Amino acid sequence: MEIEYSLESLKAVADEIINTATRSNIILFNGDLGTGKTTLIKELVKTMGCNDTVSSPTYSLVNEYHSDSASIYHFDLYRLEHEDELYDFGIEDYLDAPSWKFVEWPSLLKPLLRDGFYEITIERVNNEKRKLQLQYISNNL
Repeated sequence: MEIEYSLESLKAVADEIINTATRSNIILFNGDLGTGKTTLIKELVKTMGCNDTVSSPTYSLVNEYHSDSASIYHFDLYRLEHEDELYDFGIEDYLDAPSWKFVEWPSLLKPLLRDGFYEITIERVNNEKRKLQLQYISNNL
């Protein structure tokens, strides 16, 4: 699925992602700095009924949000350099939880995922517009 959008249509984009992501509770977010990964995650969390303040967990690595219907882990793995660092903060426990997982900068994590997951890539079209590609990746051989 490919969507071109602006900030004004972010709610509709979040709705479309939630309605599409039915096969996995893991969504990986790719894109350059400033393309809107965290902004989109904020809207996804809000769309899922959570009123928590959403911010990038760059230094804490993971933030947890709750609503009546969902529990969400938001990861920012930008500053990690080695796979061992994922295990140091207990990534396997988070992955085994039945919660949603939204992961920014997922390159170290991606090879470790056993089951299928969704991957979003965001590109800047111009200052007001972004292009999003969403695909399901199955690791079943």
